[in-house]
Amino acid sequence: MARRFGSAVKIGLTLPQGCDREYLGMDPRHAWRRTIEVAQWAETVGFESLWVYDHMQVDPPPEEAIVFEPIVELAAVAAATSRARLGHLVLAAAYRNAGLTAKAISTLDVVSGGRVELGIGGGWKEDEWLAYGYGFPAAAERLAILADHLEIITRMLAPGRATYEGRHAHVRDAIHEPKGLQEPRIPILIGGNGQNVTWRLAARFADELNVDALTPAQVESALPVIASRCEEIGRDPSTLRVSVHIWGAAGDVQPGADRRQRLRDYASLGLSRAIVQGFAAAADPHALDSMVEDCAAAGFLDAAPVS
Repeated sequence: MARRFGSAVKIGLTLPQGCDREYLGMDPRHAWRRTIEVAQWAETVGFESLWVYDHMQVDPPPEEAIVFEPIVELAAVAAATSRARLGHLVLAAAYRNAGLTAKAISTLDVVSGGRVELGIGGGWKEDEWLAYGYGFPAAAERLAILADHLEIITRMLAPGRATYEGRHAHVRDAIHEPKGLQEPRIPILIGGNGQNVTWRLAARFADELNVDALTPAQVESALPVIASRCEEIGRDPSTLRVSVHIWGAAGDVQPGADRRQRLRDYASLGLSRAIVQGFAAAADPHALDSMVEDCAAAGFLDAAPVS
């Protein structure tokens, strides 16, 4: 497999949040305490970044399970950590007013000392959209909403006031301070596998494109298409980082030699980042010890597991 970039791939971890029913049997205080403990442990063992989803309830069938709101969760994690990058994988654009999203992420960047990535996408979880009163527009409309929000957020993070009139969202001479601590701006990550719309939006607006649950072979096939989306608009493809969220079929390998090889296969593609799931650590402090060992053996981590 051909290496796309020269830098080493970084490793991120999705934190417990409740989306995978990992808090069942816990009371809210215990669930929250474990979340912070996992975040601090992950930073200690060397995970480069920590991520949360944007969900309100578990996958069907619905049940009364704890799920923490992601912007509040990440703000608290920011206060409890000091080094790891922090982000959402990914915010559903339509769940929040575009200007409010920019305000929240910029404030979070200040709270964290400049460690935030703005992860955003079109959204997909129909049961949740309907349950929480958003309706469920067709995919084309959800992506059109995302496009308007990206226009607004880009303007809000840039110097000066922001104005944009879109079909789904607008801002008018909006004052947005602070804009965050990072220069030239807070990085924008767009998540999704849509070649025709999502990847073109990433080429236009994003610093990083995160592909979801793709195997190494699928990522290898995707990279030339992603590069072409940049070339369509005259952008150097090397300026758009590509990362992968490893779960489902992409992560369905045995711990040990098989998983280490899978991680090496991703690294050989020159991806900027791989993100693995950490939900199991909510109930069992040692659930991710083998993951840490495999990441270290594959060259992603330096530290040994720390309990």
